[in-house]
Amino acid sequence: MPSFGPVKRRDLIYYLREGGFEGPYSGGKHEFMIRNQQRLILPNPHVQDISKGLLRRLLEQAGITKEEWEKL
Repeated sequence: MPSFGPVKRRDLIYYLREGGFEGPYSGGKHEFMIRNQQRLILPNPHVQDISKGLLRRLLEQAGITKEEWEKL
């Protein structure tokens, strides 16, 4: 179960796949993942982990609640 906090990009992709997303696929400047007709743009890889605030915004866009995230 991932905790709701900073997460590595690799782990984010893993858990999004567990949540039904496919990808990541190459797009213009950013990679993206798809679930049904929903497209979620991923942040580019950086040295640091994805912050809690950015994770919250990504999960909102993905339609995943904090509770659902912690159950993955």
